Amino acid sequence: MLTIHTIRAAFACAALALPSIGLAGQWYFNVTNDTESRITKLEVSENKKDWGNFDIGRGIDGGDTVKLEWDSSTDSESCDQWIRATFSDGSKSPATKQNFCADLDNPIVFGEE
Repeated sequence: MLTIHTIRAAFACAALALPSIGLAGQWYFNVTNDTESRITKLEVSENKKDWGNFDIGRGIDGGDTVKLEWDSSTDSESCDQWIRATFSDGSKSPATKQNFCADLDNPIVFGEE
């Protein structure tokens, strides 16, 4: 069974000045954890050098899907961002480039490789 949570995304890296993605609340994305390990951290970056964290609370359990909304602090950022996950076992997913302004309802799936 998939659990849907709405979590406000808080982008920790205020130093990034990127082109606009739109109004907060208008832009969201879904993440599916298709592993047995909890996702404990989600990070995004436009350049794969400077990473900001989404606040995902206690994490995203294996098998769950969550809906994440961009915080208003990200209004000046690009649609094209890299995203990666850290899992409870300490492993990290490879970073993948996503267009966060398109396919809003199709989840980004983090799975076993």
